[in-house]
Amino acid sequence: MLLFIVVVLAAVFFEYSNGFHDAANAIATVVSTKVLTPRQAIAMAAVFNLTGALLGGAVASTIGKGLVDTNVVTMSAVLCALISAIFWNLLTWWFGLPSSSSHALIGGICGAALANAHGNWSVLKWNTGLWPKVVIPMITSPLLGLVIGALLMFLLFALLRSSTPHFVHNLFGKMQLLSAAWMAHSHGTNDAQKTMGIITLALFTGTKAGSFDQVPSWLGFLHTPVFGAVPVWVKVLCALTMGAGTAAGGWRIIRTLGHKMVKLQPVHGFAAETTAALIIQTASHWGIPLSTTHVISTSIVGVGAAKRFSGVKWGIVERIVWAWIFTLPVTTLIAFVLVRIAQN
Repeated sequence: MLLFIVVVLAAVFFEYSNGFHDAANAIATVVSTKVLTPRQAIAMAAVFNLTGALLGGAVASTIGKGLVDTNVVTMSAVLCALISAIFWNLLTWWFGLPSSSSHALIGGICGAALANAHGNWSVLKWNTGLWPKVVIPMITSPLLGLVIGALLMFLLFALLRSSTPHFVHNLFGKMQLLSAAWMAHSHGTNDAQKTMGIITLALFTGTKAGSFDQVPSWLGFLHTPVFGAVPVWVKVLCALTMGAGTAAGGWRIIRTLGHKMVKLQPVHGFAAETTAALIIQTASHWGIPLSTTHVISTSIVGVGAAKRFSGVKWGIVERIVWAWIFTLPVTTLIAFVLVRIAQN
């Protein structure tokens, strides 16, 4: 029981770090374009992350039981996976790099499962989980963000070519409120559910191991003999924690996405947010744990390139890409080593 409490606390801290790391992506553009103040954007993100988190559960199911064989997952393995992901989140946040918390968590789960299985790679659900729901989307979603963002921006240029700058600024200052809310909502349907999946996996693992056999009757809700729907209390806990994390420290990421890569106006923010929200919402429907970081970052790059190719600071983009490349292997290795240390 004590180990379960530690796991839940680690999961909450991961969700908190996800809040100031990934949830900042959802509001970076609307803050950078000055359509909303940081305080207003945080309040909006918290509300719509909550609505998104409370709807659906396909992504949580994928994270909890769709990537590795749950028979080799123990409570300590879940804890090591979370520690690995938290470490990577904090490291990349410190350097202001919008890397993927999703892939950090996935890498941690895979590394911990591999260590518990003594290096038996068959415990990874490659054909049904990792390949179609992690690797392929990891490649295609940034490309879609780049292409769709650029195409939408070109379309808006064509439609608005005879409009005055004042009209465009006022119109999309209002329209961006809608796109930012949709982006925050879609972020909740995908990112918030990843930690929900981990906590539900811990509940299932603890029940299977008999950790909750002696708990008082009022804690009966902890018993999870079957990995089914995510409990409502888990959804609310994760959503509220993500909102608190966003309020705490997302401004390093916001500066990178909203200021350093390309200078944004409301029309560009609208195009980037709409593109990202569309892709993320579609992925959530199919249970794909997408990297919201990848999608919004490349959407911004696509919009910026359509505006003026030379306006994109490609050196910053290159640093972000390298952070993406290293996320999965580094977090897998860290979790693997942590589990092996715990076994000795």
